[in-house]
Amino acid sequence: MVAAAFPPPGSKAEIEEGTAFTPRFDANGLITAVAVEATTGEVLMVAHMNTEALARTLATGQAWYWSRSRGELWLKGATSGQIQTLVEIRTDCDQDCLLLRVTVAGDGGCCHTGRRACFYRRVETGADGTVTLAFADH
Repeated sequence: MVAAAFPPPGSKAEIEEGTAFTPRFDANGLITAVAVEATTGEVLMVAHMNTEALARTLATGQAWYWSRSRGELWLKGATSGQIQTLVEIRTDCDQDCLLLRVTVAGDGGCCHTGRRACFYRRVETGADGTVTLAFADH
């Protein structure tokens, strides 16, 4: 599959108020993608897409990402069965971040640790200024 050629961004007004989808990829050719459960809005994970991952996501209706650690395209759930089916994609005001509303197949999980979502710990600051992680209730 060939990566889609997304049009270059226009003026600030066109980016913020226009109808042209002109995603703004960073210097590494990536755009941040936040996946949330379509029904509940629960934040499941944050990943990155390059042009090919975004094009495949739009073409197939399944979430594809770019793995920075492996340096390769990645169909979420290809090995785990936790396929993310796209319900909707939104972009932020300056089109440099995507919000993917998805449903998740398989056991409904998303994190490679076996948890439902990747955000299972919270950052806590103690009275003495120490910063630690604590496991969240869900």
